[in-house]
Amino acid sequence: MAAPNEITVSQLLRLIGLPDAPVLVDISIDPDFADDPFLIPGFFRHPRTDIDGLVAKLDGRPSIVTCQQGIKLSQGFTAMLRNRGLKSEYLGGGNYAWRAHPQAPRIPASALPAKVAGRTLWVTRHRPKIDRIACPWLIRRFVDPDAEVLFVSPAEVMGVADRFGATPFDVEDTFWSHRDDRCTFDTMLDEFALHTAPLDRLATIVRAADTNTHDAAPQAAGLLALSVGLSRQYKDDLAQLDAGMALYDALYRWARDGQGEGHDWPGGKA
Repeated sequence: MAAPNEITVSQLLRLIGLPDAPVLVDISIDPDFADDPFLIPGFFRHPRTDIDGLVAKLDGRPSIVTCQQGIKLSQGFTAMLRNRGLKSEYLGGGNYAWRAHPQAPRIPASALPAKVAGRTLWVTRHRPKIDRIACPWLIRRFVDPDAEVLFVSPAEVMGVADRFGATPFDVEDTFWSHRDDRCTFDTMLDEFALHTAPLDRLATIVRAADTNTHDAAPQAAGLLALSVGLSRQYKDDLAQLDAGMALYDALYRWARDGQGEGHDWPGGKA
């Protein structure tokens, strides 16, 4: 029987990527992480010796803690968080159990850009439409919840990247950009090893809308219409990104478990 403050891999899989997911914390010691340098999507590393720093970072939010095996480190750390009045659970079996699950993706640590002031910093062209909203959504929901995105004029993207240590994306002739007939969202799924059935389903729609190949997905024209509408509704790119996060949250839930549902009139018919 699972402990009251234990969460299983299957339960965690249902939480990752959702806007109300708990804060996800990996407290594996450095030698263990070096032997298997992968992260569960959405998790960030934190030293097990810094309970006060994590309490401050959580700011009252619930958390899920993991270590390599889900035994003494994560269980003890979770207990300490609960003693501080915080809701916290540990991942049963830890990273080993996650690794053994056939549908559980793992992000190679080597794919993560260097962090600036504790978070990844990204820069792209201003006035985003599709890829430049979809990619920040993917990063914040599955890679780095604290990621910061800078929107600047196209001519200044590379200069800003150089001066501030930011990672450019969705810009020609950069690593994080279109490759052949695939868009930047696809590139991020490739590099972060995030190919799951829901994200691949979503990627097809993003690619079709972003590359004007709407015949590839019937939802693409609708995504383009909503994206253009958002860009006209908001002058502030960050406000548009905030609104777009909700749009992609909804699309992800459709892609994960809602694509089989239809709608008819009058209501109540099979």
